[in-house]
Amino acid sequence: MVMENNQVVASVSPFGPKIDVRPVFEHDRAVLIDLLTDLQPQEWQRPTACAPWLVRDVVAHLLGADLSRLARTRDGHTGNSPVPGEPLPAFIHRFNQDWVSAASRVSPAMLIDLFTTTSPHVLRMWRDLDLDVLGEPVSWAGPDPAPRWLDCARDFTEYWVHQQQIRDATRRPDTDRPTVVHTVLDTFLRALPHTLAHRDDAEGTIVTIEVDGPGGGTWSWRRSGQHWRPSSDGSAAMTTLTTDPDTLWRLCVRGIEPHQARPRVAVRGNAELADAALHIVSIIR
Repeated sequence: MVMENNQVVASVSPFGPKIDVRPVFEHDRAVLIDLLTDLQPQEWQRPTACAPWLVRDVVAHLLGADLSRLARTRDGHTGNSPVPGEPLPAFIHRFNQDWVSAASRVSPAMLIDLFTTTSPHVLRMWRDLDLDVLGEPVSWAGPDPAPRWLDCARDFTEYWVHQQQIRDATRRPDTDRPTVVHTVLDTFLRALPHTLAHRDDAEGTIVTIEVDGPGGGTWSWRRSGQHWRPSSDGSAAMTTLTTDPDTLWRLCVRGIEPHQARPRVAVRGNAELADAALHIVSIIR
């Protein structure tokens, strides 16, 4: 254990090896702004997978996410919170919809101007923060305080997913950026130990997820006591799931449901454990 800024941080994180997404975050934010500035007026009115949100609503949400992040993380402002008895997902959905509804008065041109203004502040904030200290929990990875590097990675993936939703709605395919896709998958898969935590698998059980194609890779976890820990011994896996990047990221954010993903996943080993792994969720819902 080590002490940083009066906070104890585990030398071996239960959330897996540290990932610093900041270079990828900055690159992807520039790609997102280029996409928004290229949208035609009619494209702002197209429906997205975030029904009933249109493209313009998703962009308004991204602007609101910037402002909220700066307020609470950079400035320590806590101006809104759940009402008594309100679950966190319900609060988040209400908070987001309130902002999107209010922003319906803002033109697409102004949304771009404002998002272009907030973006450098968000990126600078993450550059200046110590990512190794513990911060707020990342709920889909577990209830415990998480290191800031995971919070930063979660933030990056939210913007990336919304960008894909805009691209899907406007039929603008993403550019081939394997490093970005790999970073997204690496972040999302930090949810798997929490997904499997309720199971009573034998000590030493190893599960591996193999992702073929650009941006893919191999991730393994071993059952150790009451927890699933990252493992480098994927060759000893009792259960292996093999799929493609598009299937995996959409599954993780429920763009597709587990039963829709299952035909796109090859399974070797314990089918019950594989089906449990396919219930991974890497968003607040």
